[in-house]
Amino acid sequence: MADDTQFEAAFAELAELIHAGDSAGASETAAAIAEHADDPSVVASALAFQIGQLHNAGHTRECPQLLDQAFAAATRSGDHSLLATLYALAASVATADSFERCVRYLVSGHRELDRVEQPTQHTTHAARDLAVAYSYAGFHSEAVALAERAYEYGEQLGLPSGDHALPEIGVRHAVCMDQRGDTVTAVELLQDVLNSWRCRVWLNELWSVELYYYCYAAARLRVLGHSTPETAVRIPVGASGWEASDLRVLTAACLAITDNRVQDALDLLDSREFSSYTLGPAEAPRLRALAHTAAGNLTTAWACDREAARLSCAALVPTTARLLESTKAQLDHEVLRHTVERYAREALTDPLTGLPNRRHCERWVDELNELRVPAVVGLLDLDNFHTVNSVHGHLGGDLVLQRVAATLARTLRGDDFAARYGGDEFVVVLPGITLEETADIGHRLISAMAAEDWDAIVPDTRVSVTMGWAALAADTDLAGALDRADHQMLRNKPASRTAANRHHGNVPAR
Repeated sequence: MADDTQFEAAFAELAELIHAGDSAGASETAAAIAEHADDPSVVASALAFQIGQLHNAGHTRECPQLLDQAFAAATRSGDHSLLATLYALAASVATADSFERCVRYLVSGHRELDRVEQPTQHTTHAARDLAVAYSYAGFHSEAVALAERAYEYGEQLGLPSGDHALPEIGVRHAVCMDQRGDTVTAVELLQDVLNSWRCRVWLNELWSVELYYYCYAAARLRVLGHSTPETAVRIPVGASGWEASDLRVLTAACLAITDNRVQDALDLLDSREFSSYTLGPAEAPRLRALAHTAAGNLTTAWACDREAARLSCAALVPTTARLLESTKAQLDHEVLRHTVERYAREALTDPLTGLPNRRHCERWVDELNELRVPAVVGLLDLDNFHTVNSVHGHLGGDLVLQRVAATLARTLRGDDFAARYGGDEFVVVLPGITLEETADIGHRLISAMAAEDWDAIVPDTRVSVTMGWAALAADTDLAGALDRADHQMLRNKPASRTAANRHHGNVPAR
């Protein structure tokens, strides 16, 4: 929480609402703090709470724009812990639709956390939030390490133990192992959850949802045939939201299986759709398999177990595909890095994309004119880029701009020049060729852009480009050539959308 005494009472009320599981009330309180605060740290902290509660309530469409506001405020504050928290939230929001963006945000958040020199309460919350985000994404080893880090920070600072206790991380890791067939390790992990947190914190101090996870660990162990303390096997009440609702039903199903009320367990498991965030998509079919096993329906149990294994491993399939795309992008960025090194002097590089900036482009064209080298200027514009920013926020938009820059660096010839001219406009300068000769290069550039896996970073949002060309003779200036290229690009806009679909380029203007 931000250290502004004016809002201490409001943040205390906010913490109480979250502890009680009142997501709607917490979201309203957080929004009110952000609206009335001037300190960027306070604004970023309040927005972080609001985003977290909206995500918990399943209202993710509202999150990207709030994340943009929060990142702007946190950047002004210079607080690495706040930035780490926001990256964790961005990763959690992105988990459902873009694994690549999720991983980028997780790594960025981890790096911000590592930059903190003196841990504070903010740092404890950041480590906790990153642990949860890593856990949602299936990176359980990293999540466990960060959960331990959050606990250690909290203990060092003398914070209430329940505020930084995370049984959910161990529970999610354990059930993932069981879903994939390693029940022995799952039992060990569940037992460790019960033993370690019982020693570290009074159960009534746990945040409401964390208590649900703790109790689920006990119920899940019993289903696997292991005894647990009676005090741990219960169905908590009080918290609201999808996560608490999921855990209530799953815990009740486990207890029904243990009591040989198999049909009750199956009815409970069929009563709702469970969020994949809670315990992964495979937990319900795994419990169905255990229920049918308890009833002696081994054929049905085997089929349910196969379904659980399929769902549990399904997340690994896109991961391997993304690895290939990520390696391609990494190689593109290496090409771009070498380009940046060529233009690194005199602050002539665009900080977001690494390409030369407008100033550098103007200087480069002046040098061509002095040497009387004929060239062609191309203006590349992203179509409907505002839609990317409105749907996925500026974080998603920035990734698109970086991917465009990397694709340009990979596709252009060695002597060609590319720059980010401003916003979503890029300029390419092709020395020593005529307008007629730009057709092949235009085809290559638009085909390369169309072939990119944009769905990996901005799913369900179309990304395409339009280009216009103009000759740059020794007696013409860059502004005039760009004006002609811009007019040609605007004329190409409707046709270029069709061309991009067919992986064709635009015909250069004469």
